[in-house]
Amino acid sequence: MQKFFNILFLILILFFFGSVYKYYSSNNIIQIKDFNRDNINEIFNNKISNLPILENDTLNVIEFNDGFSVEIKDDKPRSFWNLLKSK
Repeated sequence: MQKFFNILFLILILFFFGSVYKYYSSNNIIQIKDFNRDNINEIFNNKISNLPILENDTLNVIEFNDGFSVEIKDDKPRSFWNLLKSK
């Protein structure tokens, strides 16, 4: 019974790879690939020419953070090293 399933799986795998090879080696697919390879510049130019141009709306959006020049008025002690100390 085990040998039967092994042979069945082998046949299914070979059928799968054979059908994939048959599909990708067909004349229709080969002609489509050759057409795309020959006309790739025209395809790119057509796609690029249809792109919309967006307006620049980023003026005065970014504000510079000048918080480093102002003194920090918070006098809390830093407690990072206290976390590493054992009690």
